[in-house]
Amino acid sequence: MKSLRDTSRWTGALGIAVAFGHIAFCQSALAQPRAVVELFTSQGCSSCPPADKIIGDLAKDPSVIALSMPVDYWDYLGWKDTLADSRFSARQKAYSQVRGDRDVYTPQAVINGATQVIGSDVGRIEDAISDTKRGPVMSVPVSVSVSGKHVHVSVAASSHAPGTAHGEVWICSVSKAVPITVGRGENRGKQLTYYNVVRNWLKVGDWNGSAAQWTLPLENVSRDGVDTAVVYVQDGTRDKPGAMRGAAIASLQ
Repeated sequence: MKSLRDTSRWTGALGIAVAFGHIAFCQSALAQPRAVVELFTSQGCSSCPPADKIIGDLAKDPSVIALSMPVDYWDYLGWKDTLADSRFSARQKAYSQVRGDRDVYTPQAVINGATQVIGSDVGRIEDAISDTKRGPVMSVPVSVSVSGKHVHVSVAASSHAPGTAHGEVWICSVSKAVPITVGRGENRGKQLTYYNVVRNWLKVGDWNGSAAQWTLPLENVSRDGVDTAVVYVQDGTRDKPGAMRGAAIASLQ
């Protein structure tokens, strides 16, 4: 396990627009997941591959939305992580500041925005899912669908004091599997596969606990190599993320 106590930076606007061919397709989330698991990982971390494999296994579970968020703060060790994004490094630090523990390390898994465990310990991940699944956590139905050149997002009203929540809705552009051959650093020469890698991250809107819907251009979500969209509703803000209220996943293929 590799730890870093104080590193982050934001890179500005989160949305990008990339041309994408016409998709005559419509699919929405059919079942509400019990957990969102975010793994902060790095190609420059020798203890991360077991955690990366766990994310691949969790991604097969329809009741879990598992996401890989590669960080960039180990790049100085000799290998630049080809999937890393400084926004993920900042998100990891923001979680630690909200928790008040300042624990920032790889591989680190954050479950339902509420608790962190070592990302290579599947038992602790499952325990954290059970421990955090109470109250308003993951209780709000969310759906995402793709039709033609548009993405449709729908969030139901909260059963916990609707109209009084303070949260945000985000959409992630995700690649299901990305094979990487690491050329240098601690994992030099290894052929690794990263699962459900977040390739872009876009704020859809604010949410106050009432039912809401949004439609956005597909080109804002899609890019080369992206085959999945994930939407989540989370208490707080980007800089002060709280508990996950709900999430959904849809294929773009």
